[in-house]
Amino acid sequence: MEPVPLPHLKSTTLHSLVLQLAAVKQGTLPPACNQAIHAQVLDWFRQGDPAISQAIHDRQESPLSLSGLMRQGQTGEVTAENEFFVRIGLLDGTLLEPLLNGLEKSGSQSFGLAGFPFVLRAINVLPGTDPWIALSDYALLAQSEMVLDTLTLKFLSPTSFKHNTGQEFHPFPLAEAVFGNLYRRWNVFAPDELKFPKVRWSGLVPDYELKTGKLEIKKLVISGAIGWAKYRFPNPEQARMATILAHFAFFSGVGCKTAMGMGQVMLDERVSSSVKFFANRSKDEKPRRFAKNIEP
Repeated sequence: MEPVPLPHLKSTTLHSLVLQLAAVKQGTLPPACNQAIHAQVLDWFRQGDPAISQAIHDRQESPLSLSGLMRQGQTGEVTAENEFFVRIGLLDGTLLEPLLNGLEKSGSQSFGLAGFPFVLRAINVLPGTDPWIALSDYALLAQSEMVLDTLTLKFLSPTSFKHNTGQEFHPFPLAEAVFGNLYRRWNVFAPDELKFPKVRWSGLVPDYELKTGKLEIKKLVISGAIGWAKYRFPNPEQARMATILAHFAFFSGVGCKTAMGMGQVMLDERVSSSVKFFANRSKDEKPRRFAKNIEP
């Protein structure tokens, strides 16, 4: 199935922004707001540009990644004015303007998430002001000279993978599942000249600390991994690709249902190791293009 084209010229910019919400009343939050958040974000896009909203809805591979409803330093019952946060990743830079236009049009009007009322308090798009906010570009990620042959990913919301051969979800983040998923998503949205060639992943998982989390989406309870896993790539070219994709994962999420709060992931650069640099490159030399074929 061909992806539904977005109605405007594609931008290669990657964005991650955070919305600050406030509860309107006291009460108990519904157990799962992820599907409602997705619907509300599409409605903001609709207010900004109906054609964009419909194109996003119709795509098999979503150009969005969304967190669930995040809350800092508070437990128990919700009271009016309690603050919450939603993080949005955009894999096409042209989506930022219609989203911001829709958010501006909605203003301070209240909206419901699974029946609980909220208002929008702030929109934060400035990198450096929040660890969840970033700005990058496909070319910038692809041209990085840094390569990690051992890297650690933190899975911050339940992460699971759906095999093409069936309907079952598999929560353990094997290297071929994680980087195969990121590889496919990169090749959908990256410019043609930066797309990766076919690869058969040979990464190892030498260490991990994971637990199982569950999310209910569309009346389906999905189990996923939460925690961290370390990946090692003996093949230098695969290590280079994996490093690029690990940074891309911050914007895209990984696994299934990333537009409904699953698969929020971040590279833990403090514990990723074996930093290497490409040698014998002059200042005027262009960045290396990807090899025609990559084998283990």
